Amino acid sequence: RIIMNYHNIVHDDMLNGDGIRVVLFVSGCSLHCKNCQNPQTWDKDSGIPFDEQARQEIFDELKKEYIAGITLTGGHPLEHYNLDEITNLCKEIKTNFPDKTIWLYTGFVYENLLKLYKENKLPVFNYIDVLVDGPYVESLRNISLKWRGSSNQRVIDLQESLKQNKVILHCD
Repeated sequence: RIIMNYHNIVHDDMLNGDGIRVVLFVSGCSLHCKNCQNPQTWDKDSGIPFDEQARQEIFDELKKEYIAGITLTGGHPLEHYNLDEITNLCKEIKTNFPDKTIWLYTGFVYENLLKLYKENKLPVFNYIDVLVDGPYVESLRNISLKWRGSSNQRVIDLQESLKQNKVILHCD
């Protein structure tokens, strides 16, 4: 079993999604976007192993009534070496905290990921509420956008998009 590494678990974050959230910054990203906000997370072997203590830290935060949910970012949560751990974590969170939302940041584009989901290769999609998709593109940087860095990125209501078979934005 591949061990996922992570860099940080942030408590009481208000920058990475709706409400007050816990944020997990995973290690590893193959995209290497120019002027990435978190280049220190690119190496999948950097950070520390995601173990039972880290999982428990997240669950302890999610037990707090004022925490709206968790945001998974990085690095890249959907890199193949992170996928099993991220899927298991999301499933466990939705089972134990059905009212908490799960946001996931990906540099991949939704339409490409949708093909994998339909081939049953992305079961994690069953648990994610909001997907922020697309690579950070410096030339499209826009600091006035909510929850993303460049205008090519979208904040997608994932469950509604899957139901309606078209992209439904959580916000524009």
